[in-house]
Amino acid sequence: MKQAEQAIAIREIHAHGEFEQAVALQREIWSFADVELIPVRMFVVASKIGGQLLGAFDGQRMVAFLLAVPGIRRDEAGVALHYLHSHMLGVLPAYRDLGLGRKMKLRQREDAIARGIDLVEWTFDPLEARNAFFNIERLGAIVRRYVENQYGRTSSALHGGLPTDRLIAEWWLSSERVVAILAGGGDGKRTVSERVAVPADIGEWKASDPQRARAVQREIATRCQDAFARGLAVVGLERGARDYEYLLGEWA
Repeated sequence: MKQAEQAIAIREIHAHGEFEQAVALQREIWSFADVELIPVRMFVVASKIGGQLLGAFDGQRMVAFLLAVPGIRRDEAGVALHYLHSHMLGVLPAYRDLGLGRKMKLRQREDAIARGIDLVEWTFDPLEARNAFFNIERLGAIVRRYVENQYGRTSSALHGGLPTDRLIAEWWLSSERVVAILAGGGDGKRTVSERVAVPADIGEWKASDPQRARAVQREIATRCQDAFARGLAVVGLERGARDYEYLLGEWA
């Protein structure tokens, strides 16, 4: 695998054949039904309107891909905020734990900054603590929004039949926090006011006891939404022996 890691090249993708590979990866990674796949035409549209399309290749084979599209929303002051919405990042199971996801996000950041874009956002499952740790502790994203059942219930076994509740990651690309974390220094300025736990066994509960998993999901939703309404943000994630804990505090 070390040889494969050295051979992997990350580059922009443009051709229809490459988009078709990205569609095939969705089936392999998430086991989506055809109706839930992002089709080739969406990749084409994204490539024409200023989106980001990246592929990671082991030789001629695509083993990971990233899709982002331009977004616009109002900030807290009501000012129009332009950003990139990073909709999908998928890595084949055999190529995980090689740092490939992080490399693709860093390439995304480099491209966005070159375009004058300060913010990239994406959604992630609050029950998937390992992915949350990557987003928050390895990339430096913060979270101030929780959306219930963002995509509706899906056919993916990874979702366990639960509503697709999502946290929205805000990746402020040139902030002191992000620069420090990417440099390996961590975020020494954060203050923690509250903690929200995610059981380490939640993945097993999705399959064996979905009602129990749903109860945990509801509890996390309630606590996060209450904290966000009071101006707090997720600024960290700690790993313990039995659970993970979202760390909530002020973020400026």
